[in-house]
Amino acid sequence: RMSRHAQQLRDHDINPCVGETDASTKCMDDNNYNKDMCTAYFLKYKSCRKFWHDIMMQRRRNGVKPEMPSAEERKKMLESMG
Repeated sequence: RMSRHAQQLRDHDINPCVGETDASTKCMDDNNYNKDMCTAYFLKYKSCRKFWHDIMMQRRRNGVKPEMPSAEERKKMLESMG
């Protein structure tokens, strides 16, 4: 059974970068844990985290709850940005 923290990391409403996390992990698995082979995946993950962290901080400053938009809300936000 997964710990509560692990479950939260798998929850798309809490963690906006589940897909990027999974892609990085898969790349590492597929490439015998050679980090050099997975740089692009790590960069995508990192920019995903930064992007949503900035959104979260903006919402916190503006008093918007919840601070992290739901998975559905995030999808709409990204679609509106093109």
